This record gives sequence, C-alpha cells and structure tokens, in this order.
Amino acid sequence: MQIREAAAADWPRIWPFWHRVVAAGETCTWDRDTSEEVARSLWMGPAKRVFVVEDETGAIVASAFVTPNYGGPAARIANAGFMVDPAHAGRGIGRALAEHVLTEARAEGYRGMVFNAVVETNPAVKLWLSLGFTILGTVPEAFDHPSHGRVGLHIMYRALSNPSARP
Repeated sequence: MQIREAAAADWPRIWPFWHRVVAAGETCTWDRDTSEEVARSLWMGPAKRVFVVEDETGAIVASAFVTPNYGGPAARIANAGFMVDPAHAGRGIGRALAEHVLTEARAEGYRGMVFNAVVETNPAVKLWLSLGFTILGTVPEAFDHPSHGRVGLHIMYRALSNPSARP
C-alpha cells in the first residue's frame, strides 16, 4: 500500500468509489445524487490537499483531503474527509490513511482537526476515537439513514499541537 498526494488525473479513479459511498447514503452528508462535476469540486477543490492510497496493483482504493475548517485567525484548525472503497474495507487502509493525514496536517501547522458531521452509526467512529478524537457533541436526529432512520451527527475533535501525541 502506498499513500501519496493526489494528482488531478486521479479523479476518474476516485469517483467510482466516491459515488458508491455517497449514493449509499449511510456515512456522508452529501446529497446522494451528487453529480460527478460537483463531487470533484467538493473533494478536489483548490483549498484542499488530497491524498490517495494505491494498493499493490496500483488501484486507488481510498482517498482523503485536509483543508482549513475555518478562515482567518482560526485557519489553523483542519477539517478532513475520508473515503475507502467499500470493496477494500476492513484491511487497515482507513487507519493508515488517517494516521498519514494527521501527520501531514500537524506538519502543515494545524493545531487541531474537527469533523463537523460524523454519522453516529458510521463504523469509522471507532477509528476516530481510537486515534484520539473526542465527541464534542451530537446533533440528534440530524441524518436520515436509509436503514436506521433518523440518527445523530457527531462533532468530533482532536488536538494536533502536542508533538508527543500519536498520529
């Protein structure tokens, strides 16, 4: 597995799993019918630093971005988005990518990372907690899950400024 910075030419290999994940409507707050053009701007926008994970065959199996969550004097707090191709879930790809992104965000000078809307039934909640994120609060019944009905959205945070903190 190789994690590297994404190039614009990688989008056609990200889009198929991005679309599958979003269209499933289980873990992302984006519109399930998001067009490819809009999806590309959401994921690969100019303020975002994007990463991809390639497996041993060279296939892109995951992607993430990091970007400022706020502007101005609060621009040192990052936000990030992560997607793993569902066909490659459960292999440690998400953890490796998360650790990489946290390390890169810290190196870029971000003091913390916040996730604004983590679906509370998302299996990744366990990953984020294991990586030192805390749940600051939950917006109840904010997400219409296709099989669980209305579920909450967590707001999660992790400090990055402690150099001894693990990624």
